[in-house]
Amino acid sequence: MITILAAGRGASAPAVEEAAAGRPSLELMTAEEDEEVLDKLARNRRVDAVLLMPGPGAAALAAAIQEEDPAGPPIYGWGQGAEIDGARRLEARDASEAIEELVRVLAG
Repeated sequence: MITILAAGRGASAPAVEEAAAGRPSLELMTAEEDEEVLDKLARNRRVDAVLLMPGPGAAALAAAIQEEDPAGPPIYGWGQGAEIDGARRLEARDASEAIEELVRVLAG
């Protein structure tokens, strides 16, 4: 089972949740607000990766995640989020592609 936390504005969009549907080996958690993201990470040590949603506040959210838990799960970004310090780059053009690519990366 792979657990991904989609984090930031737009993480709860239907397209994000639909991208995870039909993948029995994937648990997708979502959190849009910074405090909610940090809380979910603190309470769920089984998170394998954070998928950072691009947009306003994404860089600050990535910095807050890294400050809160420097040894926490890796952060992945796509779109504008791929250029954020500390985020590993995904070549995806949308959330669905980002989730698909991240599952491949984590599955090895």
